[in-house]
Amino acid sequence: MSRAAIATSNDVRVVSLVGTAHGASHFFQLVLPPLFPVLKDALGVSYTELGLVMAVFFTVSGVAQVAAGFVVDRVGADRVLPAGIALCGLAAVMAGLVPAYGALLGAAVVAGLGNSVFHPADYAILSARVTPTRMARAYSVHSIAGTLGWAAAPVTMIGLAEGLGWRGALSTVGILGLGFAAAVMAMRADLQVPRHRPQDGVPAASWRLLLAGPMIACFLYFFLLSVAQGGTQNFLPTLLPLTQDVTYALAASATTVYLVGSAVGSLAGGVVADMTPHHARIVGAGLAGAGLLTLALGYLVLPLAPLLATVALTGFLTGATTPSRDMLVRAATPKGATGKVFGFVYAGLDLGSVVAPLVIGALLDHGAPRATFAFMAAALLATIASAFLVGGKGTAGSAGERRASV
Repeated sequence: MSRAAIATSNDVRVVSLVGTAHGASHFFQLVLPPLFPVLKDALGVSYTELGLVMAVFFTVSGVAQVAAGFVVDRVGADRVLPAGIALCGLAAVMAGLVPAYGALLGAAVVAGLGNSVFHPADYAILSARVTPTRMARAYSVHSIAGTLGWAAAPVTMIGLAEGLGWRGALSTVGILGLGFAAAVMAMRADLQVPRHRPQDGVPAASWRLLLAGPMIACFLYFFLLSVAQGGTQNFLPTLLPLTQDVTYALAASATTVYLVGSAVGSLAGGVVADMTPHHARIVGAGLAGAGLLTLALGYLVLPLAPLLATVALTGFLTGATTPSRDMLVRAATPKGATGKVFGFVYAGLDLGSVVAPLVIGALLDHGAPRATFAFMAAALLATIASAFLVGGKGTAGSAGERRASV
């Protein structure tokens, strides 16, 4: 086998393994929200209290993710990644066994700790193990795999709950997660990357790097985007029956349509992002369109076909901005700072996800489902402003972004 063929085989193996792990992490993020209507009655709680569960999960994940970036650089992503998968599986089993609402909050803490490791570990592995000329495509596959994980969760959890009950559904996916963690551990050789050593004198070794202007700008962008997306991904099965003439099961399927549209959009967005240096403009156009369509979902009663088309296009436009978003982060990332930077800025996604469940849960409890769509649309529009701020802080031009080492 030629050297080029060996490199291609190695890249495919690494990207497939890391992408599958990323898909699993996103799947576990959405195992609870599709079951909210059932959990509300079974545990005797409100939507606000269920929103608090997601808030705890994302708070723990966001705070721990910053530290996880440093752990990845010191301990090794090959050890940290399977541990995170195992914690997510364990948390799902715990959620399936909870006797009362309080225990569900404990499961959310465990799940948050598990979720915190994925982005710093994944990007450290991809950056070190994938051929540089294929790096952008590797990032694109990574993003798509995560979106497909989100897409699979609603239909999977509802289907399992119909046959096994909500407890059986959570326990089943948790056990499968533990098995997947063991499989990833067995393939650690494909995940090993050089560990960061303080004596190397790399500037990224300091916490001060994370307080630099470009890093704060990136964090703000991720935070606002997550506020906008959190409601769609977590509450669409609950919201659509209240604003559109659809059943709960169809609303769950619409969530999958949204996420599949996002995955397709991410693939298309990767091609566009490689053709232009104007990544902030791509983000602005995509999120502006997604914001208008989000308002339509809340305030226009749509027939089934136009409804699904609107949901799909909203996901497509949002997903199409993802590669340009990552290009903006790459442009602002110093050499040797992969785990720390991606751990920090992706913590913005988690902390932003704390806001959406609490606000939307409160709006639902006060009988204002349409206002939730206005809230999500406003967050999308606010994200546009932060995207241009990130673009101004990062390295200008496509050449500079391609030189940025992650």
